[in-house]
Amino acid sequence: MERFFASGVGQHQMWAANFIQFDTPRTWLNSGGLGTMGYSVPAAIGAQVGNPDREVWAVDGDGCFQMTGRELACAAEEGLPIKVALINNGNLGMVRQLQKVHYGGRHHSVDLATPTRRVPDFVAFAEALGCIGLRCERRDQLKETIELARAVTDRPVIIDFVVGDDLMVWPMIAAGGEQQRDLRCRRDPAAVQRRWQVTTMSAKREYACGIADLKCR
Repeated sequence: MERFFASGVGQHQMWAANFIQFDTPRTWLNSGGLGTMGYSVPAAIGAQVGNPDREVWAVDGDGCFQMTGRELACAAEEGLPIKVALINNGNLGMVRQLQKVHYGGRHHSVDLATPTRRVPDFVAFAEALGCIGLRCERRDQLKETIELARAVTDRPVIIDFVVGDDLMVWPMIAAGGEQQRDLRCRRDPAAVQRRWQVTTMSAKREYACGIADLKCR
């Protein structure tokens, strides 16, 4: 059966793009490079309304989801059975990864504490909005949890997939870098740091030249 997938912005977006098998055009909905956090739930609702006989998944992160997750109340009222795969690593994962790779692991303002203190508790949140909430914390629970979610046809389902906070997306491209020089930190972290320093210095030189050019005008 043809399925629709929508995603928010961050690591979950990259994993979805890399690993989901898309067979049909216009079934992968995301904001691309615009960085629209909170996109997935409203997009999934729209896809479900327009395609009531299709299965629709929103792949979201615990940070993105908190921006528009309350819209599932509307989906519950309308009986829209969208499934939310919530990749919960307790962090703003993509920001954390950039801080780890480019700033020596000096993490700041990225810890959401969603798995450790259940703030919020996404299962309770789902039930409060008239949805079904499930939680998957181990690999051996994965298949059964997904099957339970897919069996629901009259309301939304949120699956809280609890994952480690040290997972990272590979390969990646440094800001201002070239596509041919993607970063593969697992192989040589020192090389990544050197390359980042070179890229940063180059960007600073270009910026300084641009300012000087504007002053000449």
